[in-house]
Amino acid sequence: MTVRQITVSSLKQIKNAVIGNPSAKLSLARDSAFIHLLVSCLNHPATLNTREPQGSQDDIRIEAVHVISSLAYGSEITLSSLLRTNAPREVVRALANPHALEVPRLKAALARGLRVLASSMADVVGPSYGPIRAYTPEHRAEAKVALNFLFEYECLDVYIPLLDDSSPQTSLSIAQLIGAAVLTDAHRIAIIEWLPPAERQKEVKIHRGWEKHDVVYQAANGKHGAWVLRHLIGMIQRKDVKTQEAALCALGALAMDNPSVANILTRTSLEVAVPALNLVLAHVKSRVTSVQLAASLCATHIIRAQGNHHPGHLDRTTVLSVIHVVNRILSSPSEQPQNQIKACYTLYSLVRDERDFCIEAAEHGVLANLASLVKSITPLENSCDWEIDEPECRVSLREAALKAIAAISLFDKVIKREVADTYDLMPIIQACLAQKNVGVRCSACHCLRSLSRDTAVIRTNITDSGAGMALYQVFKKEDEDVRVTAASLATVCNLVNDFSPLRSVMLEDGLLPRLMQLFGMENQEIRVSALWAMKNLLAKSVSRMKDTVMQHLGWSHLAELANDSDPEIQEQAFAILRNLTEDETGVSLVFESMGDDTLANCLSAGLDSPHELVTRETIYVLGNIANSSRSQQDLIFTHPHILDGMHHCLADARPGARVPLVGCLLTLLRTNPRRKRDLIEAGFVSTLRHLCERTGGGSGGVTSAGGNGSFTMSTSPVGSRHHMHLYHLHHPHRHMICPEDDREAAVLAKQVLDLMDPSIIGEML
Repeated sequence: MTVRQITVSSLKQIKNAVIGNPSAKLSLARDSAFIHLLVSCLNHPATLNTREPQGSQDDIRIEAVHVISSLAYGSEITLSSLLRTNAPREVVRALANPHALEVPRLKAALARGLRVLASSMADVVGPSYGPIRAYTPEHRAEAKVALNFLFEYECLDVYIPLLDDSSPQTSLSIAQLIGAAVLTDAHRIAIIEWLPPAERQKEVKIHRGWEKHDVVYQAANGKHGAWVLRHLIGMIQRKDVKTQEAALCALGALAMDNPSVANILTRTSLEVAVPALNLVLAHVKSRVTSVQLAASLCATHIIRAQGNHHPGHLDRTTVLSVIHVVNRILSSPSEQPQNQIKACYTLYSLVRDERDFCIEAAEHGVLANLASLVKSITPLENSCDWEIDEPECRVSLREAALKAIAAISLFDKVIKREVADTYDLMPIIQACLAQKNVGVRCSACHCLRSLSRDTAVIRTNITDSGAGMALYQVFKKEDEDVRVTAASLATVCNLVNDFSPLRSVMLEDGLLPRLMQLFGMENQEIRVSALWAMKNLLAKSVSRMKDTVMQHLGWSHLAELANDSDPEIQEQAFAILRNLTEDETGVSLVFESMGDDTLANCLSAGLDSPHELVTRETIYVLGNIANSSRSQQDLIFTHPHILDGMHHCLADARPGARVPLVGCLLTLLRTNPRRKRDLIEAGFVSTLRHLCERTGGGSGGVTSAGGNGSFTMSTSPVGSRHHMHLYHLHHPHRHMICPEDDREAAVLAKQVLDLMDPSIIGEML
């Protein structure tokens, strides 16, 4: 399509031609000269035809932005053509023109166009709670730059005030933009802290810089601030259901992972008579399904943000309200697939990484409804023909349902076995591993990742059904989508533990070369997971396994990783060292292969790390060395930086490392009393004494840190010789610190002080 003349009639003709016509959009997008002309006329329509009156120029702008909106809904090529011509900047510039604000139709069209562009860019940038789409890294990068531009203060000053516009269509578009485009904490902060210029100047005059509070604090204390939140809360109280839905989505996007905002929305503030959460929950009972879903997702983000800030907090009433909506929509055979997709993602947002919410949902029948739904849309007969004339919404619903099943079955063994046995979903999950759609394959991998966190399911359902090896074949595909590879690798991390029947099969089928190949990728998540898999291979491993793994990883490479700038990589490197040193033979292997100086330098780097998880794994390695021979223990004392680092970690009061560190000291004293003087001179006595004083000492049963070092992670203050972990992709709970750590550390510290010199502590405890 080659078009050079821009008129109202020609633009209307083009608009009608491209709406719902992907091939026409693609053809138009490839005409770069026209796209440039189209975007330019948003701000320079007069240059196209100087004889056109102002009304015609406004009509040209309106029709041009309609065409731009239609193209933004298209493919990667069509959106990219708009980004290369700076369409988002030109739309913002057109909205900033005072004339546009005086013409309601033009203003509404521009606001809608900006919303469509922002929403399309956000879908590309991700992360998205909708269906997975495949985009090139280059396209994602250019969309990210353009999207971030919309959250700069100069842009916010243009379109955020339109939330308070007299035109319902305009304010609706801005609320929809916020709900769709806010993806990161930086986006949320920019929106929440925005103030109109007049209020901004007032704040500057009232407060000096050092005493100025953020607007969230001000809103919580009944002062000016949180302008956007106040206006969105006002919008959800209007009668128009589209406005309600848009405002609820926007509030949810701003509350997501933001405890400060969530706390404000649960209090009576922001110029409303009741807490905003109450208004949100009232819309959960709306007669309009789209409003119900928007309110449910908004309430979910609020209570999840609160729960992240207050661990153990469970707003059961709100949870049950959301579950009720989800259940009704999932179980209704007449419900629209798009609503069921939204219900699945709302459920995913509710239960993700939250054990109590998962159990609550399963007990109220959500899992049964999900199982029934996914079975109804996934026939096992002729699965290779699924995608022939299969509606896209059905594929997306399958992806969403599997993703919800994966989330709800992550923690509880009973739920896992219901998925595998009661509802017999393993054949469907396995069949979905081979489906053409990337999102469906990825969700199927996530299901197996969740199920493989249970030993019994691995040994029976996953192995016997063939699903485990089917996933392994997905894992081995070199041309697989990187997100599917990451999800399959996370499952492999669980399948290579010592109790898995598939461990030896995968090792014989090229597991280690594939892990090393994946570790060579630039994807940080995949690199960490590859090391995680090797760590699990080494747990409770014999010498032959240790040799095999290290032949692929390399001792010098491991030393480099122990000094890596990425703390997650560094943590896994020390976890590998921890498992290598799980017995005296392993300790000897590490000393012989790395050498004293290299090993000492690695341990010093781990102790010096500002990241507690790295430090903790390092101390577990030291604990294993403490359980070995005296000549190997001498490494700790002959390299002063190690002993100094241990003392610094203890004095720095890192809770996750304190118990294994004091346990390590206790083991050293019990097995090597001649080193008592070294520990005293290093300053441990005063630090241990302070630890006892701070926690009040105490008595109670604590497993001793001496002996053979054959301790489990749950009871040994030194930590078990090996470290094995079932893989959890988000793993927020994998390093939870026990609240009894301080008390346990104090009991151990008393034992260490008694061994050093009983008179030092006397009758204090």
